[in-house]
Amino acid sequence: MRGSVRGGVRGAVRSSAEQALSALHEAAGQARFGVVLREVGRVLTVGDGIATVSGLTNAMVDELLVFASGVKGYAFNLDEAEIGCVLLGPEQGIQAGELVQGSGEILRIPVGEGFLGRTVNALGEPIDGRGPVHARDSWPVERDAPGIVDRQPVRQPLETGIKSIDATIPIGRGQRELILGDRRLGKTTIAVDTILNQRGKGVLCFYVSIGQKSSTTAKVVELLRARGALDYTCVIVGGADDPPGMQFVAPYAGCTLAEYFMERGRDTLVIYDDLSKHADVYREISLLLRRPPGREAYPGDIFYIHSRLLERAAKLEDRLGGGSQTALPIIETREQNISAYIPTNLISITDGQIYLSPDLFNQGHRPAVDVGRSVSRIGGATQVAAMRQLGGPVRLRYSQFVELEIFTKFGARVERSTREAIERGRRIKEVLKQPPHSPWPMEEQVLVFFAAHEGLLDPVPTERVAAFEDFLREKAPERLGSQLARIAAGSPLDDQAREELRREISDLVQEFIKASGKEPPAGPGKAA
Repeated sequence: MRGSVRGGVRGAVRSSAEQALSALHEAAGQARFGVVLREVGRVLTVGDGIATVSGLTNAMVDELLVFASGVKGYAFNLDEAEIGCVLLGPEQGIQAGELVQGSGEILRIPVGEGFLGRTVNALGEPIDGRGPVHARDSWPVERDAPGIVDRQPVRQPLETGIKSIDATIPIGRGQRELILGDRRLGKTTIAVDTILNQRGKGVLCFYVSIGQKSSTTAKVVELLRARGALDYTCVIVGGADDPPGMQFVAPYAGCTLAEYFMERGRDTLVIYDDLSKHADVYREISLLLRRPPGREAYPGDIFYIHSRLLERAAKLEDRLGGGSQTALPIIETREQNISAYIPTNLISITDGQIYLSPDLFNQGHRPAVDVGRSVSRIGGATQVAAMRQLGGPVRLRYSQFVELEIFTKFGARVERSTREAIERGRRIKEVLKQPPHSPWPMEEQVLVFFAAHEGLLDPVPTERVAAFEDFLREKAPERLGSQLARIAAGSPLDDQAREELRREISDLVQEFIKASGKEPPAGPGKAA
């Protein structure tokens, strides 16, 4: 009995071994063997976010390099004897003599729908503590801009919700509009308010933080989350405590993520905050790699690094899906010097600029947009018809007011028509003010600008204009609902519509004054 059991066990083991051997033979027959050649170099020096490498004779520009310690970098300088590599990670674990391997691929970033609502670094790696981002595809960080034949004219508005911008400096989908001014004047606030205003408008937003403190970026992310804007926004961070290479790559990575959606027919908005720090980082990298310095120690191709980035913003032809990428780069000036090297470069690249004035800011005029020194080269082509009718005249009246107001500062006596123009201009100036993070719908902007331009606000004391705006917005849906719908649909203001607006807004002005318990002021404003 015992012998038969042993025989059965031996037979089972022998059968199992034969099956395993057969499976191994089958797998070996299907395998394909070959030699994979990879170049391997060695680190010569490392420091300040830069490593010099020897031995990689066939490396390409922007090729991803992997160090033995696991840190990544990319080839920046290709010299005869060595390669200048910009590190994309901490340099502490890298030592001289360490092996470096070329990947044979240029620097890429994962792309996909999963990036919406996430905060990532310049390599597309999540840094918000919410787990990995699932992406099925990856695109090169550096890509060619769309050609002329692949673009169409910018015609569709991108509404910021900021009255002074939408009326006088309109932005279109596919445009590049520069935001510049001295530090702490509200440049980031304008950009963030533009993101907040895209809720429900089908525009996907990408906020690129370059060289900013972690606390500053965290405040922006928290504001977007609190206002429900993070659902359609991706935040790309190349922070001040990141290696210089990560800060340099960040705007190109954000642009690539936006292009993924643009080429699928979606409208996108990219904020670069800010490109002055990006230029400084590029100067730092170039000087460390001993590239020849030029004006203000910037390398000779400083113009090219920004032009190749901003030229990727476009409105694509319908045959390519009709998507768009709108770029709002931010630049910081010093002592209002907009003719400095980097600001003039970006002014020449973009389609206009929004200039923030410290004088207006110190006067309490927020946002401190200087209408006279700001310009949109697209013009009224992107505005809805009603705003197009009002934007130019309002800007002209305000510019005349700024010139005439100088006379009043010296106590000069002016004629009645001049006093009336000054009083009306003061109310337009009040209308241009707006608290942060409170975007206005376009149709409501048209109402208040119509009232200011037509002199309907003249009976309202200057200090009460903001209160009347709130009153008008509260009453408008009931009293002017049909007019609001026509304006939002793109209808112009014909004579009948103008007359109806005059009558209803005049009645609302009287109701407001009566409710305030104040008589309208005597003088040129009342006579107008």
